Amino acid sequence: MKQENSAIEPTRSELEILQVLWEYGPSTVRFVNDRLNEEKRAVQYTSTLKLMQIMVEKELLTRDESQMKHIYIPAVGEQQTKGVLLDRFVETMYKGSASSLMMQLLGNRKTSKKELEAIREMLKHLNKK
Repeated sequence: MKQENSAIEPTRSELEILQVLWEYGPSTVRFVNDRLNEEKRAVQYTSTLKLMQIMVEKELLTRDESQMKHIYIPAVGEQQTKGVLLDRFVETMYKGSASSLMMQLLGNRKTSKKELEAIREMLKHLNKK
Protein backbone atom coordinates (compact mmCIF):
# COMPACT_ATOMS: atom_id res chain seq x y z
CA MET A 1 0.00 0.00 0.00
CA LYS A 2 1.37 3.41 -1.00
CA GLN A 3 1.95 5.91 1.80
CA GLU A 4 0.62 9.48 1.55
CA ASN A 5 3.51 12.00 1.50
CA SER A 6 1.79 13.97 4.28
CA ALA A 7 2.20 10.90 6.50
CA ILE A 8 5.87 10.29 5.64
CA GLU A 9 8.25 11.38 8.35
CA PRO A 10 11.61 12.22 6.76
CA THR A 11 14.78 10.93 8.39
CA ARG A 12 17.30 13.47 9.70
CA SER A 13 19.39 13.18 6.51
CA GLU A 14 16.31 13.48 4.30
CA LEU A 15 15.22 16.55 6.24
CA GLU A 16 18.63 18.17 5.66
CA ILE A 17 18.21 17.66 1.91
CA LEU A 18 14.65 19.02 2.01
CA GLN A 19 15.86 22.10 3.91
CA VAL A 20 18.40 22.85 1.18
CA LEU A 21 15.75 22.47 -1.53
CA TRP A 22 13.18 24.56 0.39
CA GLU A 23 15.75 27.33 0.82
CA TYR A 24 17.34 27.33 -2.65
CA GLY A 25 14.63 25.82 -4.83
CA PRO A 26 14.90 23.00 -7.38
CA SER A 27 18.53 21.87 -7.61
CA THR A 28 20.99 19.26 -8.84
CA VAL A 29 22.48 16.62 -6.57
CA ARG A 30 25.86 18.39 -6.85
CA PHE A 31 24.38 21.67 -5.60
CA VAL A 32 22.60 19.96 -2.68
CA ASN A 33 25.74 18.00 -1.78
CA ASP A 34 27.87 21.17 -1.85
CA ARG A 35 25.40 22.99 0.45
CA LEU A 36 25.32 20.04 2.87
CA ASN A 37 29.13 20.05 3.01
CA GLU A 38 29.19 23.82 3.63
CA GLU A 39 26.31 24.02 6.12
CA LYS A 40 25.97 20.67 7.86
CA ARG A 41 28.72 18.06 7.66
CA ALA A 42 30.97 16.20 5.23
CA VAL A 43 28.83 14.07 2.93
CA GLN A 44 29.96 12.02 -0.08
CA TYR A 45 28.33 12.88 -3.42
CA THR A 46 27.32 9.25 -3.99
CA SER A 47 25.59 9.13 -0.59
CA THR A 48 23.59 12.28 -1.40
CA LEU A 49 22.70 10.90 -4.84
CA LYS A 50 21.49 7.57 -3.45
CA LEU A 51 19.47 9.23 -0.70
CA MET A 52 17.82 11.63 -3.15
CA GLN A 53 16.95 8.68 -5.43
CA ILE A 54 15.34 6.94 -2.44
CA MET A 55 13.48 10.17 -1.62
CA VAL A 56 12.01 10.14 -5.15
CA GLU A 57 10.80 6.56 -4.55
CA LYS A 58 9.28 7.65 -1.21
CA GLU A 59 7.64 10.62 -3.02
CA LEU A 60 9.44 13.20 -0.89
CA LEU A 61 11.06 14.56 -4.07
CA THR A 62 10.30 14.64 -7.76
CA ARG A 63 12.96 14.57 -10.47
CA ASP A 64 13.00 16.56 -13.71
CA GLU A 65 14.91 14.42 -16.20
CA SER A 66 14.32 16.68 -19.21
CA GLN A 67 17.88 18.08 -19.11
CA MET A 68 21.27 16.41 -18.96
CA LYS A 69 21.58 17.29 -15.26
CA HIS A 70 18.60 16.03 -13.33
CA ILE A 71 16.85 18.61 -11.16
CA TYR A 72 15.25 17.56 -7.89
CA ILE A 73 12.17 19.31 -6.51
CA PRO A 74 10.56 18.89 -3.07
CA ALA A 75 7.27 17.02 -3.35
CA VAL A 76 6.29 17.92 0.22
CA GLY A 77 5.65 21.39 1.59
CA GLU A 78 7.94 22.89 4.20
CA GLN A 79 5.19 24.07 6.57
CA GLN A 80 3.21 20.84 6.25
CA THR A 81 6.29 18.71 6.96
CA LYS A 82 7.38 20.85 9.91
CA GLY A 83 3.82 20.73 11.25
CA VAL A 84 3.72 16.92 11.13
CA LEU A 85 7.14 16.65 12.80
CA LEU A 86 6.23 19.20 15.46
CA ASP A 87 2.91 17.49 16.22
CA ARG A 88 4.66 14.15 16.66
CA PHE A 89 7.36 15.74 18.83
CA VAL A 90 4.82 17.47 21.10
CA GLU A 91 2.78 14.28 21.37
CA THR A 92 5.83 12.15 22.18
CA MET A 93 7.81 14.48 24.44
CA TYR A 94 5.08 16.59 26.06
CA LYS A 95 2.07 14.24 26.00
CA GLY A 96 0.38 16.54 23.51
CA SER A 97 0.69 19.67 25.65
CA ALA A 98 1.79 22.66 23.57
CA SER A 99 1.84 24.82 26.71
CA SER A 100 4.38 22.48 28.34
CA LEU A 101 6.57 22.81 25.26
CA MET A 102 6.31 26.61 25.34
CA MET A 103 7.15 26.75 29.04
CA GLN A 104 10.20 24.56 28.42
CA LEU A 105 11.32 26.69 25.46
CA LEU A 106 10.91 29.98 27.26
CA GLY A 107 12.50 28.62 30.41
CA ASN A 108 15.59 27.23 28.68
CA ARG A 109 16.58 30.22 26.57
CA LYS A 110 17.00 33.89 27.13
CA THR A 111 14.13 35.35 25.14
CA SER A 112 14.57 38.90 23.87
CA LYS A 113 12.00 41.64 24.45
CA LYS A 114 11.32 41.67 20.71
CA GLU A 115 10.63 37.92 20.70
CA LEU A 116 8.38 38.20 23.77
CA GLU A 117 6.41 40.99 22.09
CA ALA A 118 5.99 38.86 18.96
CA ILE A 119 4.71 36.00 21.14
CA ARG A 120 2.25 38.35 22.88
CA GLU A 121 0.95 39.55 19.50
CA MET A 122 0.53 35.97 18.31
CA LEU A 123 -1.39 35.09 21.49
CA LYS A 124 -3.65 38.13 21.04
CA HIS A 125 -4.33 37.06 17.46
CA LEU A 126 -5.11 33.48 18.57
CA ASN A 127 -7.49 34.73 21.27
CA LYS A 128 -9.51 36.66 18.66
CA LYS A 129 -10.27 33.46 16.71
